[in-house]
Amino acid sequence: MQTAEIFAAIKTKFPDAIVEENTTNRDPYLKLKPEAILLVCRFLRTDPRLLMDYLACLSGCDYGTSHPLAVVYHVESIRFKHTVVLRVDLPRDHPVIESVTLLWRGANWHEREAFDLYGIEFSGHPNLKRILCAEDWVGFPLRKDYQYPTEYHGIPCPLTVHTLPDKDKQRH
Repeated sequence: MQTAEIFAAIKTKFPDAIVEENTTNRDPYLKLKPEAILLVCRFLRTDPRLLMDYLACLSGCDYGTSHPLAVVYHVESIRFKHTVVLRVDLPRDHPVIESVTLLWRGANWHEREAFDLYGIEFSGHPNLKRILCAEDWVGFPLRKDYQYPTEYHGIPCPLTVHTLPDKDKQRH
């Protein structure tokens, strides 16, 4: 099934869930309302025409401090060899979305990484805790507005953006 056909199936079943359809990207995507993600993903997984049984990637994204945070889902059908990309925008001050771990077990680590590095909470996640940063780490390092620490538990952190050489002074 082609991307346009998958988009049409989603739009037919969930007409009020679609915020935007982007077909100009290298990976075309549907932007959904946050409250629709679990319903749409369940449909993708269980509809006999789609059978999207593999979550290839789930990524947290920060497109800049004047934009919302986002979660991007790359979902595939191993049997039918078709794919779809979904995107959900979330408010920066309280980014919360339902977990898809009940549909794809591999989402467990992806969601934990997005939580750890962007502060995106996945309600219903079975074990939502930091996966890369220390449990007591303050902040979310991949956010554009993150303030890098100068020390951690008394240990200096000299290689932060505050001490890196200016790009203009580096050799090209």
